[in-house]
Amino acid sequence: MSDSTPAPVSKTKKSVALSGVVAGNTAICTVGHAGDDLYYRGYDIADLAAHATFEEVAHLLVHGHLPAREELTAFHARLAALRGIPAPVRAILEQLPATAHAMGVLRTACSAL
Repeated sequence: MSDSTPAPVSKTKKSVALSGVVAGNTAICTVGHAGDDLYYRGYDIADLAAHATFEEVAHLLVHGHLPAREELTAFHARLAALRGIPAPVRAILEQLPATAHAMGVLRTACSAL
């Protein structure tokens, strides 16, 4: 008869060897003051994820503050103006098969740029 006792399960130990070691200083984000928290320019990432748009967070990261309505409108317009694809790149992308993997298409577009 074989022993049917399950093998002991090893628990992964969390490494704390570098706890408290500063990897770099930045005014943009703070990591881990209360454990597993993340702050962008003083704002809790969970609050931003729940209440802010992508563009609002992008403005916060780039400009250092959440935008007022007028600033957000101008930021939207600036982002929209930068979204164009040059005609030669568009021509290359239009020749790719519709079944091409999105990451391959993105890689091709970046190479063409």
